[in-house]
Order: sequence, then structure tokens, then C-alpha cells
Amino acid sequence: MNLLQLFHNSVCGGLAAAGFGVLFNVGFRPLSWCAAGGALALAVRTIALGFGCTFERSSFLAALALGLAVQLLPLSAAVSRHALHIVGCIPLIPGAFAARAILGLFAVTVQQPSDATNETLITALTYGLRVILTIGALGTGLAIPALLLRLRGNKYSPI
Repeated sequence: MNLLQLFHNSVCGGLAAAGFGVLFNVGFRPLSWCAAGGALALAVRTIALGFGCTFERSSFLAALALGLAVQLLPLSAAVSRHALHIVGCIPLIPGAFAARAILGLFAVTVQQPSDATNETLITALTYGLRVILTIGALGTGLAIPALLLRLRGNKYSPI
């Protein structure tokens, strides 16, 4: 694994998460938590991809790590855990796959019926399924720590 690529992805994920934190009206001080969440998520996904995991599995592991980190934050973080979950996972959304799926579906509508149309449709549906599975993996990865670690006063206790 390339450490420069890991650093690059972490910095870009942190900047994207902080930018969306500003968009979601997170205060100035908690923006560092948003950036840390985005950096952590993309770092974990980059490491998992480097070990040969699929994109969907890597995204699940990244969301799981982010969910654990957010659930174990002290309550004085001055920002909602739900906001940190969402803002930290935004850099993990597979936008390139979604764009390819949509463009493939547009290409099918303008092509004349042929073998190329079938291949284009299959490719577009493949990318669309990958987007759906990745978003499902992100939601599941965030939900597991939230369900297993419930707040009881100031302490965490397993169910």
C-alpha cells in the first residue's frame, strides 16, 4: 500500500467532511471532529482496498470504524452523533459509480436496439447495483455500533 495515497485520501476525506459539516451548519469547533471522521473513514476504506477487499466490503468496514469512533466519543463533542455519522460517511458515497450508471441509462435511451445496447444496459445496471449495495453497507456499518453501544447515563453498556 502506498502511504502517499493513504495520506492523500485521508486529507481529501477530511476536507470533504468538513465542507459538508459547514453545509449542515455544524459549529466552527466541531468541524475538526467532522474532518477527523471523514479522514478516518477514507483511510479505513483505502487500507481495506489495499488488502484486496471489494469496494462494498471496504465501505462497510469504513462505516463500521466510523460508527465505533463516533459512539465512543465523549458527550462533550458539542455536535450530534447523527451529524457526525452522516458528515463522516459522505466522502464514502460512490458518486463515480452512480454517474456511470445514470450515463449508461441515458445512453440506452438514445441508442438504436442492438447488441451494444444490451452491453450498455448490463454495465449501467451493474454500476447501479454497486451503488445500492454500497449505500446499504454504509447504513449497516453505521447502525451496528449505534445499536450495540447504547447510552445509559454517561457510560456505554452493551445490550
